[in-house]
Amino acid sequence: MTALIIDDEKKARQVLHILIEENCPKITQILEAEDLLSGIEIIKQEAPSIVFLDIEMPEHSGLEILNFIEKEVYNFEIIFTTAYSEYAIQAFQLSAIDYLLKPVRPSQVKVAVDKAIAFLGSSQINKRLTELKSSLQEANFKKIGLPVADGIKFVNFEDIILLKADSMYTTVILQNKSEIVISKPLKHFVELLDKIPTFYKPHRSYLINLKYIQEYSKKDGGYIVMDNNESVSISKDKKEEFLTIVQNIG
Repeated sequence: MTALIIDDEKKARQVLHILIEENCPKITQILEAEDLLSGIEIIKQEAPSIVFLDIEMPEHSGLEILNFIEKEVYNFEIIFTTAYSEYAIQAFQLSAIDYLLKPVRPSQVKVAVDKAIAFLGSSQINKRLTELKSSLQEANFKKIGLPVADGIKFVNFEDIILLKADSMYTTVILQNKSEIVISKPLKHFVELLDKIPTFYKPHRSYLINLKYIQEYSKKDGGYIVMDNNESVSISKDKKEEFLTIVQNIG
């Protein structure tokens, strides 16, 4: 398997090259480029499976890769290397795009490469990159990328009624009554949607969209009924907080 590192800093390329060699045995060839256009020529000639792409480079940002490669050439996975802020990192996560935060650590490289290999051939990378660019440019995020069997499904926040824990899986229930089971724990989505004010965690097993609350019942110790008629438990320590929140909605 071939990998390509595109980074304008020689030292950064060297460090990442060594980390890949030491931690990713499935990668047998590592190529390097010092700018985006040189990297694109290598992609067309060598067809690497994984591209490690720096974002902040002179002349052309890594995000501009969409402008230079035809759609049919998207048969590789991208792992961005970045020193971006927490805000930008959330954009990567919501768009289901892999990234390595500089300075890069060995464990990061191994995890990112393993994920990239798992997605190869079914990742709709052009769609994911478009979503990432949109998220980085907007003041507010509007969509989340959900990894499914045949790629990534992008869902508007406002279309999610609730997320429900099922051991190490999470069921995402949508307004159109469809359900998507994701192989990530609920904790992942609680952290990811932490800055989206309409989402609230009333119980260890639920993350709900306050927009879809139908009613609150005091019966059986108190519970929430959502617009899809699903009953959601409220933890005792969350009840007062929840009631304060809903009384101030509107």
